[in-house]
Amino acid sequence: MSAVRQYWTLAPTHRYSLTFALPLLVAYELLAAALSDDPRRQGLRNGADVLLKAGFVALAGPHGPTIFMGLVVLGALWLIARDRRRSAPLEGRVFVLMLVESTLLALALGVVVGTLTAQLLGFAGLGTALAAQAGTVERLDLPTRLMLSLGAGLYEELAFRVLLVAALARGAQLALGWSRRSAGVLATILGALLFSAFHYVGPYGDRLELASFTYRAIAGLVFSALYLARGFGITAWTHALYDVWVMVVL
Repeated sequence: MSAVRQYWTLAPTHRYSLTFALPLLVAYELLAAALSDDPRRQGLRNGADVLLKAGFVALAGPHGPTIFMGLVVLGALWLIARDRRRSAPLEGRVFVLMLVESTLLALALGVVVGTLTAQLLGFAGLGTALAAQAGTVERLDLPTRLMLSLGAGLYEELAFRVLLVAALARGAQLALGWSRRSAGVLATILGALLFSAFHYVGPYGDRLELASFTYRAIAGLVFSALYLARGFGITAWTHALYDVWVMVVL
């Protein structure tokens, strides 16, 4: 097997994909905890993070987020360990290549999604969509924007790609008797629309506009395709790095 083909096969596996995502989780949680000492930022977290932990908070109060985190980490470690028992030891070069791939995909994402949005709405609509990406967070300082960017990559992909799309697809199969492929297409489209709509909810939500909604819905479709093709780790890092580029660098 060639080196390129070997990398392409290894990167989406649980042992590489989830191991690659764990530093993103640690960085986000540590940064969120450090920033929470400032009363102006207390409780400020990525919206998908809050959404996923809400049920645990309702059941266990202040211990809810810790329980959720424990279950996520234990689940990831179990999948990694199960995968590693069947395979050769981890190779550091694969993680380096995964970071390179995620960086290149993040830089290309805006071009791809922007081009598709422009084809649908015209370049005037594209300009509005791009301006909306960072507009509502301009009043936040740089560390907060970095924290929210990392959280978006991790928790939005976990919520909208791993959990929501899978649940919608399974529901369509059970309730409508659809085939796996038809249910998957429906779930992907609905998931992308819900992913886009999510950005207009809450005190830091954007003002609802057709251009930005379309841009994010197309991005949701691209992330779903990337998740299916390249796994959770690369998708989460691509999303996080794209948000860092838009919300922090630009």
